[in-house]
Amino acid sequence: MRILAKYGHGMKIDCLGADALSDRLEAKRDDLVSLTQELVRIPTVNPPGQNYRDICEFLARRLERSGFTATIERAEGAPGDSDRHPRWNVVARREGASPGQCVHFNSHIDVVEVGRGWTFDPFGAELADGKIFGRGSCDMKGGLAASIIAVEAFVEACPGHPGMIEISGTADEETGGYGGVAHLAEQGRFAHVDHVIIPEPLQKDRICLGHRGVWWGEIETHGQIAHGSMPFLGDCAVRHMGAVLREMEDKLYPALALKRTDMPVVPAGARQSTMNINSLHGGQAEPPEDFTGWPSACVPDNARMIVDRRYLIEESRDEVVREIEDVLNGIARERPNFSYDLRELWSVAPTMTERDAPVVKGVAKAIRDVFGRDPDYVVSPGTYDQKHIDRIGKLDNCIAYGPGLLELAHKPDEYVVVQDMMDSAKVMGLCLMDLLTSQQKAPE
Repeated sequence: MRILAKYGHGMKIDCLGADALSDRLEAKRDDLVSLTQELVRIPTVNPPGQNYRDICEFLARRLERSGFTATIERAEGAPGDSDRHPRWNVVARREGASPGQCVHFNSHIDVVEVGRGWTFDPFGAELADGKIFGRGSCDMKGGLAASIIAVEAFVEACPGHPGMIEISGTADEETGGYGGVAHLAEQGRFAHVDHVIIPEPLQKDRICLGHRGVWWGEIETHGQIAHGSMPFLGDCAVRHMGAVLREMEDKLYPALALKRTDMPVVPAGARQSTMNINSLHGGQAEPPEDFTGWPSACVPDNARMIVDRRYLIEESRDEVVREIEDVLNGIARERPNFSYDLRELWSVAPTMTERDAPVVKGVAKAIRDVFGRDPDYVVSPGTYDQKHIDRIGKLDNCIAYGPGLLELAHKPDEYVVVQDMMDSAKVMGLCLMDLLTSQQKAPE
């Protein structure tokens, strides 16, 4: 069956229907698997930001074969950008046969460190039991591949579609996204965009409306260096930091556990305020790996802690900072010689798209068509690049929707299920058909 879609000023668009779109997607199953494997096998570990240019060039070649015009650009001067590890991004665009709205699929190209505990080759992209294993398979190269397959199938089914489709592969989401989506937003690359779908792994029958807020800060405690055999002649900064840890355990963590949100955050444990101690260092710098000697005997005069505080839409950034300051100032009143510096690294406010936004309704309709049930509406415990599209790009018609289980992200033996990618690709393809063609059945 063909669909004659009314669009604009009574113009009709000839487009094959949903069944034909589904058939084309099923025919691309093997292509979806191989594309995902090829993406996983490019180790784009961040930090430091490896092989960004390679994966951008790979994506550009792939999308140009499907009629897209692709550009690769560097986010010069962005945090993390250097000549050794430049921050490359790719944006591909396909113009329709007539004017219309623009749907943009954004995926990040970077993956986190491998870590320990793997039983599969982290970059082997092995297919086993209907799953593709590898670092980044779930978060989020499987989603990137599914969006590409969805768009390619849609273009085959609706070659004369109106409007515009864009696909971007962007840097550094795992470290804040400032060399990726933030850079594109600052360059005005979302000014013409109407709808954004980010295929993060939030499960194939869920729509993620937004995320909690985040505040990253560095706490530094000060001491005085002295010989380690006479610590009484110095002042140990690490012991001062220990006092900070005790105060957090005794007072701050229990207070955070009492804060609850009405945001539908998943998993349920993230419906409270949380704080992770990201790193802790005191004393001498770590020696090079090839150093075989021993540390020198010194009282450390410096200790640093980086905290990762996730906060709720009912809280404010100022409240978050004030809680940390209260802990530190309380210690300073009680502990001799305690001094500190507190530095904000970066922060982003919570965001949540309304359920009646066009992109939400379009994806929800497609989920009903594919799965025969209403979607679950959720909020992510961690931020993703929606924060920059909303905050800098001034576009709130943005969601995360994609295959994969959030709980597998950053874990050993990370995987994505092939059928989940197929189902998500169907949802994305149907959503494109709905948003770009406003489809109606032609008379029999």
